[in-house]
Amino acid sequence: WIAKQKLNAEIFTIDTGRLFQETHDLIELTNQLFDMSIKVFYPDHQTIGQLVTEKGPNSFYHSVENRIECCKVRKVDPLTQALEGAKVWITGIRADQSHSRQHMKMVEWNERHRLIKYNPLVNWTSEEVWSLIERHRIPVNTLHKQGFVSIGCQPCTRAVSEGENERAGRWWWENSHKECGLHLPNPVAA
Repeated sequence: WIAKQKLNAEIFTIDTGRLFQETHDLIELTNQLFDMSIKVFYPDHQTIGQLVTEKGPNSFYHSVENRIECCKVRKVDPLTQALEGAKVWITGIRADQSHSRQHMKMVEWNERHRLIKYNPLVNWTSEEVWSLIERHRIPVNTLHKQGFVSIGCQPCTRAVSEGENERAGRWWWENSHKECGLHLPNPVAA
């Protein structure tokens, strides 16, 4: 709606350097369809280089701590840069996506970024979201047709089976912790 109404709000995304090509294609398609330019934030190349040099390109598979560090460098730090100077952050998270999101409110104060975090879809179901997408012909990532429900970095995301929680395809080699740190109330320490 922000794009269709040409509202004065910056729409941004984070390119971790490990995204699926289909995600890049969706960003390009969205820019074309809505005659806009989604601002893209990237991780710091020196920090990524140091992480890969010290621990290897896929260290996130070896421990939860390594995965959290990778998410911090590739996602959390660029988000901090993206939100610098912002007064409000509008997200698309929903309470039914994961245990850690169940207690999020529609409007809350985000202490880490010192801004209002607005979660307008927090009480929506997946069915309600898809109904709106179909009704308004909103473009979606083509990976959804292949069973990918929650889409993140390519090495950390897999398709889910029918009946699995939508976040089950994220960091599937881990048993519990299924958050990258973007929506946690306290900063992620690496």
